[in-house]
Amino acid sequence: MRIISLSVFLLLCMFVTRAQEMSLQQCIDTALKRNILVQQTGLQMHAAEVNKNQAKMNLLPNVNGNWNYGNNFGRNVDPITNTYTNNQLSSSNAGLDAGVILFNGMRLQNLIQQTNFSYKAAELDYKQAQDNLLLNVTLAYMQVLLSEDILTVSRTQLQVTKKQIERMEVLVKEGSAGSYQLTDIKGQQANELIAIVNLENSLQQAKLTLCQLMNVPYAAGLQLQRGIQLNNTLYTQTAADVIAAAMEYMALVKANQYRIKSAEKNIQVAKSGYYPTISLGASAGSSYSSLFTRLTPTTVSEIETGTYIKNGAARTPVYREMQNFSSSSVRYFKQMENNIGFFTGISMQIPLFNNLQTKNRVRLAKLTLKNTELEADNTVYQLKQNIEQAWVNMEAAYKRLTALNEQQLNYEESFRAAEVRFENGVINAAEFLIAKNNLDRTKISLVQAKYEYSFRTRLLDFYQGKTM
Repeated sequence: MRIISLSVFLLLCMFVTRAQEMSLQQCIDTALKRNILVQQTGLQMHAAEVNKNQAKMNLLPNVNGNWNYGNNFGRNVDPITNTYTNNQLSSSNAGLDAGVILFNGMRLQNLIQQTNFSYKAAELDYKQAQDNLLLNVTLAYMQVLLSEDILTVSRTQLQVTKKQIERMEVLVKEGSAGSYQLTDIKGQQANELIAIVNLENSLQQAKLTLCQLMNVPYAAGLQLQRGIQLNNTLYTQTAADVIAAAMEYMALVKANQYRIKSAEKNIQVAKSGYYPTISLGASAGSSYSSLFTRLTPTTVSEIETGTYIKNGAARTPVYREMQNFSSSSVRYFKQMENNIGFFTGISMQIPLFNNLQTKNRVRLAKLTLKNTELEADNTVYQLKQNIEQAWVNMEAAYKRLTALNEQQLNYEESFRAAEVRFENGVINAAEFLIAKNNLDRTKISLVQAKYEYSFRTRLLDFYQGKTM
């Protein structure tokens, strides 16, 4: 993370120190990589993807192995012979079991669909977060350009004032004008200098906002490319046209639609609790005991049976053969091999009464669906309101732009006439400054109007998914 931060910082420093200009696309790309909210939304999307994949994996069987080894002292039961013994006993068990759900009210299948809808909603949330950031970066970028343009206009106005001061100083020395007129113009110069200081502060604030959106260190020397075209033509689409397009494009609208589908499937998941669960299972196991021994035949002995064969007075004892054995312990792995056993079976769990948990889960799922539907309706309602307000603002901005264009033409003509009359001594400095201030204010207002109208139209394009 430190390496990434250092890379972005060095990249930004490169643009600043080499007097290179960052484009709007570069600012957007940097913001998308660095913005924390976008990163968090991306992580939520990946978490939803994990849940979706896990829901699919739940269809696979569960396979588990187990093993244990221990020592027993005192009276114990030999697990091999199942007899009591007072000897020290070492025993071990090992096993492997597997199980798979055959039927559980379609819970697993519905859960797959639910998590898939949730993942699609998370994908669209991520896209919406990116789109929102793109819009905010574009606005901040244009605000920097606007501040620069206003500052340029103000500095040009200051140069005009300085020239008039120089001319007025000559006239005062010649006695053609009163000193009070020079004082008036110098006062105007002071006002313009203060205005420039304020505008410079506004420019730095705009740059700070842009840097914060990109999540990079603030750079006072940040320079931007001026390739943005300012739109000054009439926007032909109606508010209804924009709303219709937004309903089809906006990610937040589609995300809510998928949330509704997810909530509907969640009801089916909850209802699966009413149905029995049928499972298939299988296992294999073996055991070991240190007391288990193996008998090996050795010699054959003859022993008396206790019976006799009479032959007159004599009795001949009867013998029988007895096989002798030697005992030896059986190794661990040999016992495990000999004692292995298998099991297969099917089980059914039928829900009879579970404290109404299933019923209440279904009720909660239905309430969640209703709340999700209301949230979707509210999102659409707010979106329509925002678009209608944006369209009204756009229309007002266009009217203001048109009026200011005409006003600037009139004030330019008025200023040219006032400048000639002032230089010829027909009007005084106060009257000249009125004409100049009128033109100066109009020029600044016109610059603001151009940017405002351009942004208003870009905002409407944003709602429709058009390139900003």
